[in-house]
Amino acid sequence: MGEYNLDSLNERVAKTLSVLKEDMGTVRAGRANAALLDKVMVDYYGSQTPLKALANISVPEPRTLVVSPFDPKSIPNIEKGINIANIGINPVNDGKVIRLSIPVVTEERRKELTKQVKAMGEDAKVAIRNLRRDTNDKIKKAEGLTEDDVKGYQEDVQDIADKAIKDIDAIVAAKDKEIMEV
Repeated sequence: MGEYNLDSLNERVAKTLSVLKEDMGTVRAGRANAALLDKVMVDYYGSQTPLKALANISVPEPRTLVVSPFDPKSIPNIEKGINIANIGINPVNDGKVIRLSIPVVTEERRKELTKQVKAMGEDAKVAIRNLRRDTNDKIKKAEGLTEDDVKGYQEDVQDIADKAIKDIDAIVAAKDKEIMEV
């Protein structure tokens, strides 16, 4: 019974960390990163399609993203999708590819981004704490466990939660460092 809970907890913790990393990837830190376009959807023949399914995205220079559509006729729709996604970068096309020049981030904007990143980290920590609480509740309600068993499982749960929170702090610190690089 308890092992199942710990496996389930580990899975849910991993998912929380994965979502945090994805969210961090969408924060524009002044450096070109293909993940900036992960959430861009394009109207392709009447259906909303992820940009990465319609084009190759490359980073030829630190401040430039190049979107190379598989179908050149889709360029206007891709430009429209990028504008609708409101990522703060204007697409420029030359008929074959779309270029996105990442502007230099101001000091004020860097501070805003740092706050945003820390808030994402705090949200992830709250999710971890909720998972810990839910798992501990299930352990307490489980039948056939001695007090020592319950205590042992709860210590395991706490270890998992502590490690996850350290991982979150490391992810936030790495993104912070990236944002503050000039």
